[in-house]
Amino acid sequence: MESLRYLGSLAGHKGWVTAIATSSENPDMILTASRDKTIIVWQLTRDEDSYGYPKRILHGHNHFVSDVVISSDGQVSCVRFSPNVMNPVIVSCGWDKVVKVWELSKFKLKTNHYGHTGYINTVSVSPDGSLAASGGKDGITMLWDLNEGKHLYSLEAGDVVNALVFSPNRYWLCAATATCIKIFDLESKSIVDELKPDFAQSAGSREPECVSIAWSADGQTLFGGFTDDLVRVWTVIS
Repeated sequence: MESLRYLGSLAGHKGWVTAIATSSENPDMILTASRDKTIIVWQLTRDEDSYGYPKRILHGHNHFVSDVVISSDGQVSCVRFSPNVMNPVIVSCGWDKVVKVWELSKFKLKTNHYGHTGYINTVSVSPDGSLAASGGKDGITMLWDLNEGKHLYSLEAGDVVNALVFSPNRYWLCAATATCIKIFDLESKSIVDELKPDFAQSAGSREPECVSIAWSADGQTLFGGFTDDLVRVWTVIS
C-alpha cells in the first residue's frame, strides 16, 4: 500500500499561504502566493538538509500603483504557471484588483492588467497558454491575451467569482460563482449551461457556494467543491 513521507517545509512567507502552483514544464520549481503580498518562486532541491529554497521573491501586489492608493489590502489570492514554453510567464492576481503577468525567465513584471472594480479571487490559464481569465468580487470574468498583453473581452458571471477553469479540450471557460457554475463558450461568448444543484435548505440558511472547480484530463467530467462539504460531479453529454 502506497503512503506519503514527510520531506520538510519551505519557510519564507510572512502570512497565510493562499495558493500553490506546479508545472509539468518546470518540475523543479513551484510558486506560492501569500497574504504577505508576495509570490515566491521556489527551486526544489529535495536534499536531506532542505527541500528547496526561494529562487526569487516577487513583490508587486500591494496597495500602491503609481503612488495612488487603490486598496488597503494587497494579498495575493492566486498564481498560475503558463504551459506555453515559447512564452514562459507567471500570472497572478490579488486584492489590489490587478492581474499581473511576470516573465518567468527574468522574474520581472511584464504587464499589469487593470479593469476589475473589486478584489480578484482567481486566475486561470488556457491549456495552450495564450489566454488568462480572472474573476472576483465584481462578478465580471475578464479574458486577457498573454501573447499580446491586452484585454480581450469580459463575460458577465452575475455574482462573485470564486474559481475559474478552462476546459482541456473545448473552447469553454467555467466560472464557479456564489450562486451557480456558469460555463461559457468563448467562441460565441454565450452561456453553454448553468449548473445549480438542488439544495436541501433549512429556513434562513444560505445556499452552499462552489468555491473550487476542476476538469478531468479528458474534459468529460467536471468537479465542483462546495461549502456544504460536498464535491459534486457532472459529465458532458451530447
